[in-house]
Amino acid sequence: MRTGEPLPSLGDVLVSLATGLWQWDTATEMVTVDAEAARLLGLPARPTTLTENQARARMHPSDWHEITGVIPLAVARGTLAEVRIRVVDAEGRTVRVVRSRSKPAYDRERRAYELVGTLQEVIEPAPGTSSARSAITGDWRRSREAFLLDAGRALAEARSTAEVLRVAATLSMPGFTPDGLAVFAVEGDRLTIIGQHGYLPTDSGPFSEMPLTTDYPAAEVVRTGQAVYLSTPGDYRDRYPTTWPLAERFGRCSWAFLPLTLGGRTRGVWMAAFSERVAFTPDERAVLTTVARMLAQALTRASDAETQRELSEGLQRSMMPSLLPEIPGMGVAARYIPTGGGLQVGGDWYDMIPLPGGVSPTTAQGGRFALVIGDVQGHDVRAAGLMGQLRIALRAYAAEGHRPDAVLSRASRFLHGITHDEHMTDLRFATCLYAEADPATGRLEVARAGHPEPVIRLPDGTVVLRPTAGGLPLGVDPDGDYPTTRFTLEPGETMMLCTDGLIETGGHDMESGWRRIRAILERYGATESERESGLEGLADALVQGVHGPSSHHTTGPLTDRREDDIAVLLLFRSGESWGLSGPAATTRTRVRSTLLSVAQDEPERIAEARQHLRELLHDWIPAEQVDAAVLLVSEMITNVLVHTDDDALLLAEIFGEHDQRRLRVQVTDGGDDLPHKRRPGELASSGRDLMLIEMLADAWGVEPRGEGKSIWFELYERPEDGDPDGADGADGADGADGAV
Repeated sequence: MRTGEPLPSLGDVLVSLATGLWQWDTATEMVTVDAEAARLLGLPARPTTLTENQARARMHPSDWHEITGVIPLAVARGTLAEVRIRVVDAEGRTVRVVRSRSKPAYDRERRAYELVGTLQEVIEPAPGTSSARSAITGDWRRSREAFLLDAGRALAEARSTAEVLRVAATLSMPGFTPDGLAVFAVEGDRLTIIGQHGYLPTDSGPFSEMPLTTDYPAAEVVRTGQAVYLSTPGDYRDRYPTTWPLAERFGRCSWAFLPLTLGGRTRGVWMAAFSERVAFTPDERAVLTTVARMLAQALTRASDAETQRELSEGLQRSMMPSLLPEIPGMGVAARYIPTGGGLQVGGDWYDMIPLPGGVSPTTAQGGRFALVIGDVQGHDVRAAGLMGQLRIALRAYAAEGHRPDAVLSRASRFLHGITHDEHMTDLRFATCLYAEADPATGRLEVARAGHPEPVIRLPDGTVVLRPTAGGLPLGVDPDGDYPTTRFTLEPGETMMLCTDGLIETGGHDMESGWRRIRAILERYGATESERESGLEGLADALVQGVHGPSSHHTTGPLTDRREDDIAVLLLFRSGESWGLSGPAATTRTRVRSTLLSVAQDEPERIAEARQHLRELLHDWIPAEQVDAAVLLVSEMITNVLVHTDDDALLLAEIFGEHDQRRLRVQVTDGGDDLPHKRRPGELASSGRDLMLIEMLADAWGVEPRGEGKSIWFELYERPEDGDPDGADGADGADGADGAV
């Protein structure tokens, strides 16, 4: 070429240098080569497009793996990717060695590599010379080590048999990746396929339920515990002529059958089949053997975990009852969530028991039933076993017709007897709450053994703890006493019973956990979809709020995120729209109410009555009126207990719209003597009850009831910045004086 003449084309220059061009897009998995590159790869000398598998078939398997490892490294460092490639023929013999140089780029949107490079033949030095190439072996061994580390990590993270098999199917071995995989398990005297890759589902038919005496490589591996390597179809045909026709139709060229051994026992076989010829050199056999060992361990771990899950779920299903069908006037929902640790079994349980002469077990028509919820100490199989025994005992005592206090007393004696042996090595107790319900009246009789108190959600969304008398946990004292608390679940109210797992899960203590539960109960029902979901939706919301993903952002004050079993029971008495809250709730006459009894021998429950009234008035304005109402209730109940021989029944009701509400409190007793105003001296210790009522109440009065009487008072809500509403309060007071 003379100076001044135009430069030759790039293609002419590359042809003169015996250099070919190629382009590879990993997104489309296509490789485009020009005529020279095609010739160097042993193809006809014309431009063509190959699939990745077709291009891979022209290269030594080890070199292909080296290419896939060099490309990401070159992109990360911003350098050229240069590798030597041995081009092989159909028989796997090396035809020539070429050098590939390319500039790879990574497309983040397509998540693919794009490469444009050159191929040029190189002359390999003779063996034994100083320039002899040994990088292939070293690079392959480094790739093998990296592969085994990645494979071990992936298999260790698999949690189920399906995940283990999926990982095994995606393993890309250095230089000789199989394209057909199968895992055989031993069941009795037969082989069965538990997973496969690279075959159709129907292909496994002839190999399933195969006797171990069959002349088949996998069966021989189980019988001998030794791996079988078949490098060529001829090897397979000569050694296993009986089953060769079954394998011939898949067109594979090499096979490896390796034992899955753990604890000295062959538990299965892993088959790796190759479309390319594999010589199974010592290095290749070492890789396959290591993978088989890791696969055996992963499958065993997954199988054990699945067995534990199946055992625990079956145990819990057998112990957790199904709720009774439709109950006229009431609805029931329940949830149980195991702790997730160990065997996933614990001591929490709930039950719903038809009582004698009450609900039919099949039709649930009319009559009384019992709700039970409890928690046996511990989170192990022992706790689950005791829970099952205790649940059966409670059912038996309830079926005999015993009252709630007698049911818990007998259950405590039973649990004490089966846990307090002569060695005293595994003492256990259980908390429990037993409630009998009458659907017709909403009447509840509750006995409690160290369990969290019931929670009442009023129709407007207000949530209050329902004080109930209680005794020691079951099993602590065989002669323990469990007093009964009676109250009425009003129409539109929902009672929640739960174990402490619902409250304390997520690092919460009882105080912070209760605030979280209260917020969930008060919020629920604000949307139309939540109102349509009703009681079942509320149960789901409670579990989701403490156990779902959002709970990880609302951990409690404790440093550890404690997890516990969760059992929840919800009882709803129909009669009003469920979960009504917001502006629509204020259109009803009565917004919320509560009923509480205080027996003569329970003066300590006066404090519970005060606390219950405070919770009922949690949003009352002004706060001074709340203090006044609490004081008056305390005086009225104390007056009944001191001056009569009867129990006191407290009824508190709130009427009207927010900021214009009216509180009416009524205390009823069985005495016939009506109270009257007195003017006690300075040193008198009594006689001021009616004076306090007259001073603090907007209206009050006394009503004879035939058998007994009721004394009542009313307070009218006053906004902070307004004048007192309901100016007729004075008139009400005058009228009350007339009644007295």
